[in-house]
Amino acid sequence: MKTHTALMFLLLLLTGCRVGPNYKRPQVDAPGVYRGLTPEQASAAGPASLGDQKWWEVFQDEELQKLIRAALEQNYDVRIAAARILQAQAQLGITRADQLPTVTAGAAAITQRTERTKFIPAFETSAGQINAGLAWELDFWGKFRRSTEAARASLLATEWARQEVISTLVSSVATAYFQLSELDLELEISRNTLSSRRDSLKLIQLLADHGSTSMLDVRQSEQLVYTASEQVPDLERRIEQQENFISVLLGKNPGPIARGHKLTEQAHAPEVPAGLTSALLERRPDIRQVEQQLVAFNARIGVAKAAYFPQISLTAEGGLQSSALTGLFNGPAGLWSFGAGLTQPLFEGGRLRNNVRLTEAQKDEAVLVYRQTVQEAFREVSDALIEYRKSQEFRAQQELLTRSAEDAAHLSDVRYRGGATSYLEVLTNQTNYFSAELNLAQAQRNELLALVGLYKSLGGGWQK
Repeated sequence: MKTHTALMFLLLLLTGCRVGPNYKRPQVDAPGVYRGLTPEQASAAGPASLGDQKWWEVFQDEELQKLIRAALEQNYDVRIAAARILQAQAQLGITRADQLPTVTAGAAAITQRTERTKFIPAFETSAGQINAGLAWELDFWGKFRRSTEAARASLLATEWARQEVISTLVSSVATAYFQLSELDLELEISRNTLSSRRDSLKLIQLLADHGSTSMLDVRQSEQLVYTASEQVPDLERRIEQQENFISVLLGKNPGPIARGHKLTEQAHAPEVPAGLTSALLERRPDIRQVEQQLVAFNARIGVAKAAYFPQISLTAEGGLQSSALTGLFNGPAGLWSFGAGLTQPLFEGGRLRNNVRLTEAQKDEAVLVYRQTVQEAFREVSDALIEYRKSQEFRAQQELLTRSAEDAAHLSDVRYRGGATSYLEVLTNQTNYFSAELNLAQAQRNELLALVGLYKSLGGGWQK
């Protein structure tokens, strides 16, 4: 019975209680469905979401997948985030160690020799000591356990911060790659247009030489050539700079970037599932990060409140000592001591009270940041859904416009060759067609970029 009582008392000393509030996730005003869905999509909404898919399932271009893998291995932001996780892990270990006793050991040996003097003969003395000590501040009020809880939450926040870096990096590489593909397409359009217009200029020049047309037509044809030719060096500059940008994302020095499918060949579904709004809180790494920061601030309130209560510490020391080194382990040379202490704050000039107020205010701020992050996440998803749908509609209209402009350019060229119109009509329609082709390429790029943005806003990209 006595043994049982002693064990219960020891358990009470070890565990004690934990002051301060336990964490509860704040309530958020989550919408039932995402704004930006069509009525048909909203009624058919299910748990499946584009954000649940792996990035290599969303981006099926093999060259793009290679670039993303290289970036995840070599990008400096990812490596810096990984180093911060190691720091947080070490900090957790340091904080958790406060819950355990500190054990020390020491040994000392002293030999002293006195030379003979006129009145005192020479002599030699020696002494030795071996001791071990223990110091333990009992975590009766949960101060160290709350500190460990805060450190563990900070570690989790750091890990979610790394996932956010990964998600951002995946979307950045995909965005940069699609932008590069669009510039390639613009360059191809410009070169093809330039080649066609040079051929037309040769024909107009030949007609002018034989008096069949005027020099005005030649000058107008030259304008078409120069309009296309000025695009080529500018696009070549932008392409090389975009390659340099992607190289830096990969953690490499500037260099060429391999291409896979053309912009017009990139696979993407016309409609993508958004999933349930409640799942976004668990999927988005930035939301999980700020929530763990909130957990840490909540735990630090307990640390601050525990300072109001007495600190209970235990100390013990034992060892061996002897006046002769040879007799250190022989005979009754043992020593030991045991002590317990209690320290109660009496007057701190308001430091403890204001420290509690500080931690509570920091927690209140973290709650607001959490709710703001959640609300911003819902806005980003809604914006991305609208952008993806409207980008598709715009691209479809731009395709119709481009086909119409192409036909108009062809008809005006036929009419000019038949003498039914002036070259001004050809100039106008060729210019319109060239602009329509470039605008269509940009519309196709924007549709893909909207898909990338929707994937990231739904919390995709960090899953392994």
